[in-house]
Order: sequence, then structure tokens, then C-alpha cells
Amino acid sequence: MNIRSWLAEQTTRLKEAGVETARLDVLILLSDELGHDKSWCLAYPEHELQRSQIENLHKKIVQRAQHTPLAYIRGRAEFYGREFAANEHVLVPRPESEAMIELLKQAVGRREPSVVICDIGTGSGCLAITAKLEIPEAKVYATDIDPQCLQTAQTNAANLHAEITFLQGDLLKPLQPITYNLKPTTLLANLPYVPTGYPVNKAAAHEPKFALFSGLDGLGHYRKLFAQTGSLPAKPVLIITESLMEQHQPLTQIAAHAGYELADEQNLAQVFTVR
Repeated sequence: MNIRSWLAEQTTRLKEAGVETARLDVLILLSDELGHDKSWCLAYPEHELQRSQIENLHKKIVQRAQHTPLAYIRGRAEFYGREFAANEHVLVPRPESEAMIELLKQAVGRREPSVVICDIGTGSGCLAITAKLEIPEAKVYATDIDPQCLQTAQTNAANLHAEITFLQGDLLKPLQPITYNLKPTTLLANLPYVPTGYPVNKAAAHEPKFALFSGLDGLGHYRKLFAQTGSLPAKPVLIITESLMEQHQPLTQIAAHAGYELADEQNLAQVFTVR
């Protein structure tokens, strides 16, 4: 079978399975298998595929037809122009979360260079690692309650040569013993914010539920986070969050009860400063 025939056949298969990005997905998987970029694959439609290549691709197409995220099938995903390892233990890095990095760079640019950044619930580590690579002078910590997430994040940090201190524990608790040396501190917190029962797409249904859902209104983790700021010797100066647009107002109220006010926002991201 040549490339043209394979692309047409598998695109139809994924479309029938309800995969909206069927054509792009099969092209990406083919590119991975052949070791050539997508342009090459399209430029040589008569290229004959080997039986072993077709068999390898078949396994991946079956997974994608079941709506397994493409990042899990490939074992990697892109975030802020860099490639991160991705697996079923972590959420797939999403492009909308890049707004948190943009807001971070804007905020840190107005402050002293000795900034400390703590990524809470780091998952794949994409935020912590990107923060370190974009702001090299910063000291960066990353926490997660799940050791498997931390293992993935540590792999990504090693692959991308980012010096991060990883700590296991619930939200801010791992920071409590060391916060005397963490002034001023900026928190990145892309915590679970999907309300329980909220409809998610079939791909997201494959992702870890503990990293997606957070109570009836989706703000359970953020309530806990802002409550924990009071247990630190010094409150973080900035907290950058991500949530649904309809959650922004109630999240602003949660932050206000903890002594924070809204300073900036971009798309799903918000910046809170301590009063």
C-alpha cells in the first residue's frame, strides 16, 4: 500500500469514529513512523509502505479511533515551542495554558530578578520547566501529590536541561518547611477545575480524572490552595491560575477572602496579587 491509499483509508476510518482532526492525526502518525516530516509524506504519495510500518501504524490508528489522546499514542506533546514527554499519568499540555507563561513573564519583568517560582500540581512539568527556561535567573520549585506525575516531570526537566526542585505533597504543604527562603514567591497553579459531571470530550475522558475534576463547581482545589497560603510564613506575592471563563468571578471572590486581588487576566488565566 502506498502513502496516498493509506492516508485516504485511515482518514476515513478516524472520521467514521468521530475524530474531528482525522486527516491531521493520520498524517502525524505516518510522519512519526517514517521519520520524515509531513511535507515529505505529502510530496511522495506513491511511496510504498512496508508491512511492518503498516502493522505499527494500525495499532496506533486503533487507539486513536478509541479517542486515546494523540499525545499519549506518540508519547509526547508540544508546549510553548518545546517537546514534553506525555503519558496517561499526566494531563496533555494544552496551548491555552501558554497564557500563564505570558502573564508570568510580564509580571516577573516588573520585579526583582531573584524571583522564586513554585508550580503547584505540576503534572508533566510543562509550566515549571518553561518558566525556568524562559526566566533562567529564577529559582523554580514544582510540587505534585502523585509520584508518577513527578517522575514524568523529572524526565522532562532532564531532557530539556531545566534545573527544578521537585517536591511531593498536597498543593502548598511541601513548601511549608522551606518558605523562609522563598521571598518573594510567585505561584503557578493550573489545578483541576472541571466541575463534577461536566461533559468532557472523548479524548479528555482518557486523561486522569484526579487532574481534571474538582467538586460541584470545579473550584475545590483552588479553595484549598488559597486557604493554605495562610499557613505559610510569608504569603506568595503573585498567584497565576487557570480556570473556565465562567469561574473567573467566583475564583476572584475566593482569592479576595484570602487577601488577594485580581491584577490581570488573559484568556483562561488570571493573576492575583497579595493585598
